[in-house]
Amino acid sequence: MSRWLSIVGIGEDGLEGLGEEAIALIAGADVLIGGERHLAMLPEDGRERMAWPSPLSALVEEIQRRRGQALCVLATGDPFCFGIGSTLARRIPMEEMQVIPAPSAFSLACARLGWSLPDVAQLTLHGRPTSLIIPAIQPDARLLVLSDSGATPAEVARLLCEKGFGGSEMHVLEHMGGPKERTLHLRADQAEFPAIADFNTIAVACRAGAEAEILPTVPGLPDEAFRHDGQMTKREVRAVTLSALMPGPGQLLWDVGSGCGSVAVEWMRCHPTCQAAAIERQAVRCEMISSNATSLGVPYLQIVSGEAPDCLAGLPAPMLFLSAGASTPRESSRPAGKR
Repeated sequence: MSRWLSIVGIGEDGLEGLGEEAIALIAGADVLIGGERHLAMLPEDGRERMAWPSPLSALVEEIQRRRGQALCVLATGDPFCFGIGSTLARRIPMEEMQVIPAPSAFSLACARLGWSLPDVAQLTLHGRPTSLIIPAIQPDARLLVLSDSGATPAEVARLLCEKGFGGSEMHVLEHMGGPKERTLHLRADQAEFPAIADFNTIAVACRAGAEAEILPTVPGLPDEAFRHDGQMTKREVRAVTLSALMPGPGQLLWDVGSGCGSVAVEWMRCHPTCQAAAIERQAVRCEMISSNATSLGVPYLQIVSGEAPDCLAGLPAPMLFLSAGASTPRESSRPAGKR
């Protein structure tokens, strides 16, 4: 089948910033799809338009149903940088798509600040909890963060202060590439933050204070980093266990009898795409697991309250699972599932 779906990255400068190929794809589409902000950049010409709904999945399914019709999706910047491109590519073969990216917010921010993009942690808080950035907060680290709204910079600043990084330099870049572009240079611990546009990107140069909470980037967090009731896999054993488990990108762990969730939390901190299910029968410990997952930057840890093996029914099959009291990890004997 021919390339019926085009994805065009568009910046704050709208149509003026697009090349001939991108303009031709927009002009040749029967249906235009994008956010309200994107669609407003195009002159009204009677063609069908569809704005992104909430949840997004409904429109993705509609795009699939229209397979073969000439559709053009407008996206912010690079569609494959925390954008709609990867979502569509999971459903539609790349052979049926044509993608024209624009510079990502991260590339634009580095061009403004003189930062080297490969040396910067690239994160998004768009529709996500602020605690996700916690593992990246390290002395002298540089972070680039896509905001969810104008309130996000102040939320990030509060988190930095809580972790003892109040002296961190923050640069908030609004509407990059357009006529309303503005850069604010702030400190995380300053008394007040000015009003900030919803469309912004945050750059952070982390500065650790004397009382900073500095956690290792390798397995073996201090025991005191966790809320627990005394029953937990201790630091040294945990470090050896995680080394033996060898977590890899996208792999799923079952931590059966999770206690305070220490092994599951550390598994997920090993890579942003690692997944874990913490299975625990005691409600008070499930609450501790939730608290530890949030405070240590893995808010998407799945917590399963119940008695194994009955509560395991319906869970995605793991690559490995760890049972309380087991001396070694075991490969799953269940059929292959989500990894």
